[in-house]
Amino acid sequence: MTIRVLLADDQALLRSAFKVLVDSEPDMEVVAEASDGAEAVELAKSRAADVVLMDIRMPGTDGLAATRLISSDPALAHVRVVMLTTFEVDEYVVQSLRAGASGFLGKGAEPDELLGAIRIAAAGDALLSPVATKGLIAKFLAQGESPDDDGGARGERLDALTGREREVLVQVAGGHSNDEIAERLEVSPLTVKTHVNRAMAKLGARDRAQLVVIAYESGLVRPRVE
Repeated sequence: MTIRVLLADDQALLRSAFKVLVDSEPDMEVVAEASDGAEAVELAKSRAADVVLMDIRMPGTDGLAATRLISSDPALAHVRVVMLTTFEVDEYVVQSLRAGASGFLGKGAEPDELLGAIRIAAAGDALLSPVATKGLIAKFLAQGESPDDDGGARGERLDALTGREREVLVQVAGGHSNDEIAERLEVSPLTVKTHVNRAMAKLGARDRAQLVVIAYESGLVRPRVE
């Protein structure tokens, strides 16, 4: 099965470089290119993209607004967005995840990382770099709304989870893979995957990235700013 990729970046040179890289892989192809967010949304529909590599900063409709439009459109429920940013320490990263992005990647990432990100997103999982999961999300949530502001209301979102599902959610928020969580909790990776999927269903999360944000916003995991 070929992964259909849409490139959304206002820099033509970068799009060309990404296109050469993606098209060199036997299991994926670039089906369209967009220079702004509005065009990306339209092409995601017309070209049946599976994954959108979306630049955060673009003229007109930026990547953040475009991601919101894609994630809120039932007709595009299958589309996964991976945000591209020049600097991983970016104030828009958490907003991107809240908007429905499946994760983000720095533009300075190695080619294998970029290709891996596309495959991970296409599989319905989330790509979150160690910087994001272990500090960046916590940092920006701490600078914004505090879980203590309405912790009771947000905490209610977790009432439907079992004790084990909460444990798994804490580990997910720590940036750990299913294999790592399985080792930590002394269960099988399949069991972990089942708990993750159930937590996503109960909390209405699109993917793993959304679970991380919910874990912080609900107060289950407290932000640590170093």
